Amino acid sequence: MKQAAFGGDKPHRSPREQLLGPMIDAIAQTMDLYGANYSFGQLYGVMFFEDKPMTLEEMKQVMNMSKSNMSYGVRSLIASRMVTKLPEKRERKELYTAETDFFQAFRNFFTLKLQREIDVMQEAMGAAMPALEALARAEDTPEEERQTCLRDLEKLKHAAEYYVWLQRFVSGLAEGEIFGGELPGGGAEYQL
Repeated sequence: MKQAAFGGDKPHRSPREQLLGPMIDAIAQTMDLYGANYSFGQLYGVMFFEDKPMTLEEMKQVMNMSKSNMSYGVRSLIASRMVTKLPEKRERKELYTAETDFFQAFRNFFTLKLQREIDVMQEAMGAAMPALEALARAEDTPEEERQTCLRDLEKLKHAAEYYVWLQRFVSGLAEGEIFGGELPGGGAEYQL
């Protein structure tokens, strides 16, 4: 069952907390679409709207999660660069803050995910393609298997072209070139 952020079903949630609850849920659902744990998405949402860094204990109280789950969630968010561990501490406790620039969060999250895909696929293709070529050229390979190997090689060559393109995309995304060198939004604050 999905757990509500800002202390769950507490009847004394502030009007702000009541309004932000659905927004935090939307952030969690969106992150869930991209393979992030729903609860960790909620944690990111809570931290996103926090005006100060949080300790694990503070996160635990807000999210009503075990300390081990909270610690795992924070490590996962740090790994995806959605959350940063700060060098300073509060009362000897580690402090964490969320990336609040959605454009930067997008860049962080997707460059990591896509780079991982590229690395895994290029490694696998780097092993499979030479082996398929050798099998296709071997004198003792039956003709039907040779033709199948050649078709497989064509598929993998097409895939390799895609991953070269994807690497250019990821590099451009990481360097901000996808946005023409400048991120949209320009850090403008919301005004009424």
